[in-house]
Amino acid sequence: LTPERIEVIKTEVEHLRRLVGDMTTLTQAESGSLDIQLQPLNPVVLMEHIQRIYHPIVKQKGVDLTLKAGDEDAWINADEGRLVQVLKNLMDNALRYTSSGGTITLSVEKGDFVRLLVSDSGEGIDAEDLPYVFDRFYRVEKSRTGSSGKMGLGLAICKALIHAQGGVISVESPGKGGGTSFVISFRPLEAKLLTS
Repeated sequence: LTPERIEVIKTEVEHLRRLVGDMTTLTQAESGSLDIQLQPLNPVVLMEHIQRIYHPIVKQKGVDLTLKAGDEDAWINADEGRLVQVLKNLMDNALRYTSSGGTITLSVEKGDFVRLLVSDSGEGIDAEDLPYVFDRFYRVEKSRTGSSGKMGLGLAICKALIHAQGGVISVESPGKGGGTSFVISFRPLEAKLLTS
């Protein structure tokens, strides 16, 4: 039992702990037993928060992070903690697959739905993989799996958490080298509900 072997064991135990935690969150979200605290949220303020958190990280990697938010009056009914969890997961994915010199864009758009977008100029996803990226344990071929040993639960958790809040999450990519956009859609919160 050498120090090196102890480190390997500790790493594997931590990996298994995270995996069990992820599976528990996913199961609770899919069964409707996860505690969800819905409240009026301004997604522009939320995206500004994400931009501040990731600014030093993207700067260190040489990636440009921008925020496009046209309508600051766009409000949604969501669980702030769970939505931040999803956005961080999407940002981590974008950073993993965007090389130095690339861009990540956070956007908020308001129409029939309020859309929160995390878009990157990274490696992109092939058309045949797009329908499956939210499936648990699905791993896109090597170009989007990285070497982190992830088990393919992150996006499944994102989908379950967004659905638990009454939203929808989707993914768009023109294919290899074309970047990827994850889109979270919520029904806009009516102004009269905000003042009541």
